Amino acid sequence: MTDPITSTFFAVSVADGVAHIEMDNAAKANSMTPAFWDDLPRIAAALDADPAVRCVVISGRGKHFTAGMDLAAFQGIMELTGQEPGRAAYAMRKLVLKLQASLSALEEMRVPVIAAIHGACLGGGIDLITACDIRLCTADTAFGIEEINIGMAADVGTLQRMPKLMAPGVVRELAYAGRRFSAEEAKGWGIVNAIHVDRDAVIAAALEMAKTIAARSPLAVAGIKQAVTYARDHSVADGLDQIATWNAGMLRPDDLTRAMGAKMKQQQAVFDDLLTDAG
Repeated sequence: MTDPITSTFFAVSVADGVAHIEMDNAAKANSMTPAFWDDLPRIAAALDADPAVRCVVISGRGKHFTAGMDLAAFQGIMELTGQEPGRAAYAMRKLVLKLQASLSALEEMRVPVIAAIHGACLGGGIDLITACDIRLCTADTAFGIEEINIGMAADVGTLQRMPKLMAPGVVRELAYAGRRFSAEEAKGWGIVNAIHVDRDAVIAAALEMAKTIAARSPLAVAGIKQAVTYARDHSVADGLDQIATWNAGMLRPDDLTRAMGAKMKQQQAVFDDLLTDAG
């Protein structure tokens, strides 16, 4: 990465093909300020454009992953309520679409994104982790779809992505009641892949997993991410057609030869980075 990524909300580092995005608003439990929503898609785009980046880990500094939307982010919403109803509704929809796009930026990256979760992961935090590819958490993590507790329906991705990760009936219960649920429940429902003892351990596990992924063919990893995401929203027949077309265009002998040769020698293959975008 030629230029360092700066942000008032996030700390970003890159090493050995792995980018680590850390929410750095620990004094407010990493609550999602306007800077969160503005900076995340910009950071995702910069990392996605960097051919040296092959996997991303996102975590939170301090005691909690995130307590969700910061009250400052609600200020603009409350101000709209005093405006002409039609225009207020138009502006509100535009704002929600912007917030949705901020988190969708993670899903749209070519590289996998691993969430390393600890402490509280509430409200907008659920929206965030459901836009990631893989989720790991600590034993003390408390999850909650809490928008119902302030009189609204979650609108930034939870209700759309979570039913694709677990039983829809359980999602409905959690969203209707707004109750918090534990790490063990989350693992039992398939939301998280594994539970670790504390924040240091879950971040270490996420970085180690990311390092393993970063050692694989970046072209194949990009193909897997696109195929799995596509299959989620399409029929099996459409998904089969999509991956056939992908491999017809992207499957090349160089990566195959390196991978098979290294496997026979019981060595780790080394793959070239993807090319940067033209222009």
